[in-house]
Amino acid sequence: MTELELDDDGSGDFAAVAYREEDYWEVDPLPVALTRDLKGLLHALRQQPSISGAIGLVAVADDFFILARVYGRDNVSLFLSDVTASADWKIARDVLEYLDIDIPDDEEDIDQVLPAGDMSILADLGLDEMELGALAGDLDLYPDEVLASISERLGFQAAFQRALDAMG
Repeated sequence: MTELELDDDGSGDFAAVAYREEDYWEVDPLPVALTRDLKGLLHALRQQPSISGAIGLVAVADDFFILARVYGRDNVSLFLSDVTASADWKIARDVLEYLDIDIPDDEEDIDQVLPAGDMSILADLGLDEMELGALAGDLDLYPDEVLASISERLGFQAAFQRALDAMG
């Protein structure tokens, strides 16, 4: 379980970038404003060169998480843990628009928690589609706990925890 202090507004939002430097992982905190700005998040990830692409890890409140992976300038993969988040959160709507997925517009469309995007976003690093789907669908886990589990599975849990600690 991660230790994360809540922001002043009580939301607990955070964003971080994970990247490989030679044979080891680094994780750096990103400005919390990027939890509300997909274009800004992708821009920040593009600034971080990495041999396996820069990975954005975003937790929004206790509601959902986003994974973003950028290779170079134009190769972007996105994963949204919960499509229903688009009813309340602009960044979730932005992810669906980027993925060219229809945004649910009525109560019948949003009564089930479903992920969207590239389920194989981290498969080449050791987290396959089934595992990511299971983590995203585990309603007992908070987004920061899921991201901590992902960081452990990929081998950068200590760096991830240091980044969270640096956020306060």
